[in-house]
Amino acid sequence: MQSIYQIIMLILDVVWFIMIAHIIMSWLISFQVLNLHQPVVSQIWYGLNRLLEPIYTPIRRILPDTRPLDLAPLVAFIGLIVIRIVLQNNIGFFQ
Repeated sequence: MQSIYQIIMLILDVVWFIMIAHIIMSWLISFQVLNLHQPVVSQIWYGLNRLLEPIYTPIRRILPDTRPLDLAPLVAFIGLIVIRIVLQNNIGFFQ
């Protein structure tokens, strides 16, 4: 059971880092530090979007429309942290 817990935590860590990279990159694009006309930047941006859209789309359906501000990444990030906390606090229960 411990190995399953470690695998789940590893997957959650990878998703966490991908979400952090996406959030920081979206800020840099918004403040025009990064330009989507650069090939490397656009490839990374569209790759991150493809990875995270399956997570963000259901959240966007539930949240109210706040057009200039996208709250889906924030809600997904908080949800990921909650899942990690629940798993860490209940690992003794599964052993």
